[in-house]
Order: sequence, then C-alpha cells, then structure tokens
Amino acid sequence: MAVRDIVVYPDSRLKAVCAPVTPGTSAARRLADDLRDTLDTVVGTGIAAPQIGELWRMIFVDPRRHAKYADSPLPPSVLLNPVIVERVGSRTFREGCLSLPEFTGQTRRAKRIVVEAFDLAGAPLRFEADGFEAVLLQHEIDHLDGVLFVDRVENRASLLRREERPT
Repeated sequence: MAVRDIVVYPDSRLKAVCAPVTPGTSAARRLADDLRDTLDTVVGTGIAAPQIGELWRMIFVDPRRHAKYADSPLPPSVLLNPVIVERVGSRTFREGCLSLPEFTGQTRRAKRIVVEAFDLAGAPLRFEADGFEAVLLQHEIDHLDGVLFVDRVENRASLLRREERPT
C-alpha cells in the first residue's frame, strides 16, 4: 500500500490503451490498495490505474467522497477490466480530472450505462448506473483507453481554469 504521484497531462501514459488485469493476484491487490490510498490524499471521487502510472485496466470509484453524493447507491468499488456494454440517453456535465487539475469542461455522456467488470477476487460484476455515477464511471473507464475528458468536451470554449469556473 502506497500513495503514488498523480500522472499529469501531457504525460504519454495518459494516452495509452491499458492491458487487462488478472484478478486474484497479489499485484492486483497492491494496485487496488495504491489507487485507494492515493485517492485518499486528494479531492476526487475516482481514479484509474494510468493516473498513477500503471497501464492496467483497473479503476477505483467512490462517489460518496463528494458531499453532494454521500447517499450514492454505488458503493466504493474497485473494478478490474470494466467495460460499458450499454449506453442510454445523454446529458451534459461539467467534469474535472486529477490529471488535468487546472481545468474543467462541459462533456456529453450517456445518462445511464450498464457496466461489466470483475472484482478483485475475479467474481464477475454487472450493474447499472445513472446520473453522476454513470458520468464518473464513463470518465474513469475512458482513462483505460487513453481518452481524457478534454477529448470529449462539447465545445473548447467550455474549458475553464478552475478559478474561472462559474459557481
């Protein structure tokens, strides 16, 4: 277990497609612990392995870390090899990212998604998410394919420095 440095854009690891993770291994457990420990040190609700320099398909999400989503139906979750298998509707959402700490931008995301993944032990998971949880999962899963939220902004003019963000 270790707190790792957050990889910041334009580091090329953020644009890489990540390799599948083998569940049940000590390496997978260590990476999951590092993701949790690192997220504990910053303000955020999710983190992907490439954001700590590891090119593996693993994310950790915990929407309950944000006061507005303290009652989220999605518990803190480590997801291995997550895939979005269904997308329904769309919504616009202002996103930020630990790896682009100075900016936020308006992105269009699916309103509801269905995700398939594995837990750390290798048990298959399939669940539905909507609202903020769907946006959070899409954002983190995008990292595993080298896609950043700035690649999805609706309009480059919507990119704002955090201190310029409207309240």
